[in-house]
Amino acid sequence: MSNEVHEGQILAGKFRIERVLGQGGMGVVVAATHLQLDERVALKFLLPDALSNPEAVERFAREARAAVKIKSEHVARVSDVGTLESGSPYMVMEYLEGQDLAAFVHAGGAMAVPAAVEFVLQACEAIGEAHALGIVHRDLKPANLFVTRRVDGSPCVKVLDFGISKLTAPGGGPDLGMTKTSSVMGSPLYMSPEQMSSTRNVDMRTDIWALGVILYEILTGRVPFEAETMPQLCGMILQDPPRPLRDLRPDLPDVLQAVIFRCLEKSRDRRFANVADLAAALAPFGAPSAQRSADRISRVLRAAGIPSTPNLGVVAPSLPDTNTSSNWGASQAAKKSRAPLFIALLAGLLVLGGALALAQRQHTAVESAAEPVSAPLPAAQAQTAPAVVAVTAPATVSLVGDHEARQAEPPASASALPATSALPQSPMAPAPPGRKSAAHLAAAAKPAPVAAAVAAAKPKPAPTQAVSPGIDPLDCRR
Repeated sequence: MSNEVHEGQILAGKFRIERVLGQGGMGVVVAATHLQLDERVALKFLLPDALSNPEAVERFAREARAAVKIKSEHVARVSDVGTLESGSPYMVMEYLEGQDLAAFVHAGGAMAVPAAVEFVLQACEAIGEAHALGIVHRDLKPANLFVTRRVDGSPCVKVLDFGISKLTAPGGGPDLGMTKTSSVMGSPLYMSPEQMSSTRNVDMRTDIWALGVILYEILTGRVPFEAETMPQLCGMILQDPPRPLRDLRPDLPDVLQAVIFRCLEKSRDRRFANVADLAAALAPFGAPSAQRSADRISRVLRAAGIPSTPNLGVVAPSLPDTNTSSNWGASQAAKKSRAPLFIALLAGLLVLGGALALAQRQHTAVESAAEPVSAPLPAAQAQTAPAVVAVTAPATVSLVGDHEARQAEPPASASALPATSALPQSPMAPAPPGRKSAAHLAAAAKPAPVAAAVAAAKPKPAPTQAVSPGIDPLDCRR
């Protein structure tokens, strides 16, 4: 028990101390009873030795201001502030029964995936609201996440200790400039690379790094960076990749590891842009309530003008599949190699279309040699219909290797063709003396050389197996 306070002592004329809950270098937290309300509360106040440190006093006041602004159930409520007879500032907080997440994991070991995701999402709700207010926590760690119980017995995570939080919103007053650039604040095991370099020049993505470390630890029982000395630890955080989670826990999904590793990107530009994106990525691994939690976080940030991009929640495993990558590259190269063939084929069809139009105009001038468009073709003659009809008739395309083969069944009768067709519909019947039939005129247009030129432009197909029509064998997606 602290030498400064003792059980039964009355503070500020209305709080009776029951016991000391915790004590650090600058402050102490005690359980007390509010005498007028007969309610148990937690009192946090500075020790006399810390009163001579102006920055410590300001941090204490900042914690109270930050905590009272955040209304989330996942932040310990602050109901009052004041000054003790000794001149020490104090804050009145809700009394919590339970244990911090560090002790929780130490007692129970590595957590199941849904439970771990649920705890981190609850912390994200508190941090999301803080970020919406322009507050960066900067000291997230399992010891500052307190696990308590709701009235119904369900676990509830409370984020504690906004003492070194940073206010980034405009009009923040002294909070914006209070931290010296050279100061290093936070817990090194959970500090982002940019926080190692400059505590002042951080944004909300430094909290995303810390959340990734926390999730890594409660899933494996280890932190991603471990070293014997502080310089070694700093070097690892700044340069080395984290140890794969699958080395410590093989049952974890690769995509979940990719989500955590995205939080632990050295460059903050490569991390999730905000906690809403992180929550959207974690929701599929949590309980059914996880998606509702992610939706709440997204709404809070959108209301503050911080847009979320849920599509970024789905990420690929951090280690790319080399086979898939090579297949994708081959597919793109093959598609580029087919471009000249398509151009040549299109040019050939345009020339062929012009020839057919010329034949149609000549055929129209010889009306006696043409049959009505709507007249049906005899079945026997339908098999010998001009080849040009098959070119424009509906056809399916089957890709075999790198070339296209057009497969078309000739129509059984002219009525099967569109009524507005401009193609000649007369059968191959002998033309009256001195006159030429449409088929002869079409033949005179000589489309065969064009078709031959198109065929010559096509590259020889590589030996391959035929596939079903409509499926591109070069497409690696399955």
